[in-house]
Amino acid sequence: MLLKNKKALTITLWTIQGLLAALFLFAGAMKLTIPIEAMTKQMPMPGTFLRFIGVAEVFGALGLVLPALLKIRPALTPLAASGLIIIMVGATVLSWMIGGITAALFPFIIALLLAFVAYNRSFVLTARA
Repeated sequence: MLLKNKKALTITLWTIQGLLAALFLFAGAMKLTIPIEAMTKQMPMPGTFLRFIGVAEVFGALGLVLPALLKIRPALTPLAASGLIIIMVGATVLSWMIGGITAALFPFIIALLLAFVAYNRSFVLTARA
């Protein structure tokens, strides 16, 4: 465990979760509002698949924050983070294939942050409760 103080860990997790939720909410909303033709020019994937990813990102963003915030099924937060990790692994691989290692660095770091949230929300904080 990186942080030994439970309060510091909780603050760190909420900060990371809030920032990640904002990132995925924005990215998902963009994938749902931009015309498919414009999206497929930038990303070599089918438009309906990009819309599906947008929906998954929006629900994942809500899942990062709402269950723990509302204290209704907080075990869904690490599941949301894990689902978003899958999306970011795909984004990392695709970015690496198209733009090289530097393009793949951002989605890889996001995946690491999601793994930090998933691990700490499922094992560390629940073991101390």
